Amino acid sequence: MMENRKDLYRWLEEKRKSKLLVYFTGDRRGMESQIATDVLEYFSEQLDKIGKVDKISLFLYTRGGDTMAAWSLVNLIRQFCNTFEVIIPSKARSSGTIISLGADNIMMTKQATLGPIDPSLNSPLNPQNPQIPNNPQARIPVSVESIQGFFDLAKNELNVNNEENLKDILLNLAGKVHPLVLGNVYRTRTQIQMVARKLLRKQLGADQSDKIDKIVSFLCSDSGSHDYAIYRNEARDELGLSIEKPDDEQYSKIKLVFDSIRDELKLLEPFNHNLELGSNPTATYSCRRVLLESLAGGTDVYVTEGTLVKTRQNINQGQGLPPIQRTAIENQLQFEGWKYEEND
Repeated sequence: MMENRKDLYRWLEEKRKSKLLVYFTGDRRGMESQIATDVLEYFSEQLDKIGKVDKISLFLYTRGGDTMAAWSLVNLIRQFCNTFEVIIPSKARSSGTIISLGADNIMMTKQATLGPIDPSLNSPLNPQNPQIPNNPQARIPVSVESIQGFFDLAKNELNVNNEENLKDILLNLAGKVHPLVLGNVYRTRTQIQMVARKLLRKQLGADQSDKIDKIVSFLCSDSGSHDYAIYRNEARDELGLSIEKPDDEQYSKIKLVFDSIRDELKLLEPFNHNLELGSNPTATYSCRRVLLESLAGGTDVYVTEGTLVKTRQNINQGQGLPPIQRTAIENQLQFEGWKYEEND
């Protein structure tokens, strides 16, 4: 809990000459969470309690989420400070990288990674997932850059440059992927590039257009994979981002904060229904999934709570055969949302 981290927060604030705001979206398997627009209200409340200050340090851990939520977070934080920095203890991927692009300074530990900002679109219009045929709601995410890669393959590798042939390829693709999804892919790709350029102008300067274009191109497509990990040396030396390395004492404090929150959110323990139940027929659970906190604002935590109930079902085999008994686990959701824990 935050009580165990207060002294670490005070130390970091004094060392960084800033106010510290901590934001973790947990990636506990089975209870994953992402950056989403609902957090903006809670950021606003935290920032109101911090007030207008010279510098804010955002201690960030995330695998990504909503692009425009990330854009809004950067702009919101900048309303409350003159200088904005991001401290990355481990992962700030996808939309977390977008937030980092909007900072004046990015402090990265030796384990910290940024990542490409090419998102995957999820919507009810996406193609059905053939690996889950019994669930018509299961859809395949459509990668923005995979669509572009499909056309690059046709043009560059198969030498399809005739306008009529490219039109046929597009019509064939539209038969597999809904046209509205393809339209959203194009819109999202353009939007992400625009957002990244605007944020980088703040970090690198408006006169660095060639450098900014190179960074945006790499993060959006040239990296080749959404899973590509960008460590601090590459971020600083090859991309040219404003990267700072913590000294040994800062590193030890950052790692203590990270380890404490990682353990609190149980990021290394998959949420498994059978393990939660054990030999019991029922079990209640409470999973802390997202954490937003500061010394001034206390803790906002996104929680999922419920009861697991083990039931036995008899499946009739017919033809005079005895029924098969199957065990099923029902997850009775009782609460999902934000809770506030005041700082004592």
